[in-house]
Formats: sequence, C-alpha cells, structure tokens
Amino acid sequence: MDIKDLQSKFAQAYGDNYDTSAFFSPGRVNLIGEHTDYNGGYVFPCALSFGTYAVARKRSGNVMKFASSNFSKKVEASLDDLVFKPEDDWANYLKGVAYEIIQAGHELGGFEIFIEGNIPNGAGLSSSASIELLMAVALDSIFGLGIGRVELVKLCQKSENEFVGLNCGIMDQYACGMGKAGHAIFLDCKTITHEYVPLDLKGRKLVIANTNKRRGLTDSKYNERRAECEFALSQLNANLPGATCLGDISIEEFEANSGLITNPLAFKRARHIIYEDARVKKSVSLLKSGELLAFGELMRQAHESMRDDFEATGPELDALVEEAWKTPGVVGARMTGAGFGGCAVAIVDEDAIENFKKEVGEGYTKRIGLVPDFYVADVGDGTYKLF
Repeated sequence: MDIKDLQSKFAQAYGDNYDTSAFFSPGRVNLIGEHTDYNGGYVFPCALSFGTYAVARKRSGNVMKFASSNFSKKVEASLDDLVFKPEDDWANYLKGVAYEIIQAGHELGGFEIFIEGNIPNGAGLSSSASIELLMAVALDSIFGLGIGRVELVKLCQKSENEFVGLNCGIMDQYACGMGKAGHAIFLDCKTITHEYVPLDLKGRKLVIANTNKRRGLTDSKYNERRAECEFALSQLNANLPGATCLGDISIEEFEANSGLITNPLAFKRARHIIYEDARVKKSVSLLKSGELLAFGELMRQAHESMRDDFEATGPELDALVEEAWKTPGVVGARMTGAGFGGCAVAIVDEDAIENFKKEVGEGYTKRIGLVPDFYVADVGDGTYKLF
C-alpha cells in the first residue's frame, strides 16, 4: 500500500492532508476452531499481512466524516446522533466504534478518516473487525484516550453486537487487534486470555482461497446457529447445571448427557462445538511440537464437522476444500470463518503453490462455475500506528 497515495486521496476527500496520522489493521484467518468463540470455547487464529489502511485526523466541531476508496458512499455523522442507519452501509461499523467509546466514558471530537483495504469484502477474513480496530486505534491515538488494547477489542465486539446487530464472538476483533507476526493466538474465549504459539510452517505458506460466493453474515444463518447452541446448552444444564457455556462441557460429559437435547439440529450443533474445542487444544499441542501432518488431519476433521454437524459450509466451500485435499503439496485445508460462503485456508508447500492455484482453481470452476481468488499470506502483527 502506498501511504502517500492514500494521503493524496484523503486530501481529495477533505481538502488537504495536514496533521494526519496513518494506521494499519490486518485481516485474520482462523486456523481451526469455528463458531466456538461465542460458545466460550477455544480458537486459534492469526493476523494476516494484508488488511486495511487509514489516514485520519481531528477536525473542529462534532461531526465525523468517513470516506473510502473501496466504497463510493461518503458518510457524515454528528457525535450527537450516532445511530445505525441502513443507508450509511459500511460506515455503521465505524460509527458504532465511536459510539461505544463515548458510552465507555471517553470524550471524542470531530474526526476525518479515509480508508482503503485489500481484504475481500464479505469473504470471511474479518474485513469488518479490521476496520473496527482501525477506527478504535485511530481514535485512541489521535484523541489520546489511553484505552488498553484488550478493552478496545471488547468495545469493537460490543459495537458489532449491539450497534450493527451481529452476534459475533470475540475472536475476529481479538485476532485483528492482538496479532503477533510469526505466531498464532490460542485464545480462551471464556476468560479472554491468550497464549502466542510460534507458527513455524517449515517451507510452507498459508494460502487462502476465496470462493467468490459473497455472504452477508447479518443476513445468513449465523444468528440461527447461535440460538441452536444456546438451546442445546439450556437442555444440557438439566444434568450439568454448572456449565455456563458449551465450552465448559467435556466430550465425556456431552456423550453422557446428549440424550437430553430434544432438537436433532441443536444436538448436531452442540456436538460440533464440543469436538471442535478438543481439536483446537490438540492442534496447539501438535503445532508446538512441529507435527504439521497431524494438524492437517485435524483441519480435515474440522471441515467435515462444519459440513455435517454445523451445516455451515455449502457447495462452494465444500468443492474448494475437496479440490485442495486431492492436490499434491497440501498439508491440510478447511473452510475458515463463519462459513456460508467466504474462504478456505490451506497449508501448502512453497514449491507447490502455483500448481495448487491451477489445479484447485480449475477443479472448482468446473464444479461450481465461479472463479476463485488465491492469496498467499504471511502471519502479521495486530493493528498499529504507521506514523
């Protein structure tokens, strides 16, 4: 990203680019552990080396101005009227962050921001969390608020939950805000504590494959899945009253009490969560000891569980992952993100990446009729100020 070019775009939008600061916020990919975050379980994401950039500054008055080269619509909002408006589209994610910071007792003023990102919108790589953390860190820096990073992460999640209306867990915002180059994050979503795990792929790369099947989470079955998990927990609580979330329940406890769940779909959703948690914990152990092939098998199991029990993959993701599984040089592959379209992640030998793109791309297009995009990613840092 050419920051000078982004400064020029800021000047075109707002008249000049004096007294500006620049920020970067990454996308994220989850290596394993899907839909476990809002169930108090474990996830294992990492920040990516591509993401969202912004140039921003204070302005006089109490109006915030939002513009982006990724979206044609420019938005203005008064600090006295920060409410969700469908017509404001993408800017609602930024307005919500400002609103939650104010609600937390911090004082903001007029503000201008210009954003440009290279995360595919709607692909499942957390473009929304990326811009939320970008906004939060920019506001914290420019207004000298002194808010701790984990608190900023929580405010961004609250914004997406309550202002935007999507019941996401903490993982996306945490990975974007707390990423560390060369490491994945083993995150306990109940206690909001983490451990950085070195991610040594030994001559291999993360390759993210985009189905180009657009999905909008607020319009998907995401909230429905969350409700099914909560229903399963409510029934398991008859024998497991101490469990406050599915993440509290072991495989043994689940198997002994799963007959309490009267809804077959809720049973399947809960089974995915319980076994996915176990896969995450085992994955961390395997990667610490360098057992990549065994981790690749867990990636396969995780995808099959998302396909069969959580039913959140769909024909596009299934086709993409199945093509990856049969391609030489692939250690493991699975869908990543919330599902219902979006992306898959694969660990691929560096010298096999070009063939991977060719073979998987051709096979996917033949089966689905769409042309996928591929991104070779490094593991990067969380949101930070450039200058």
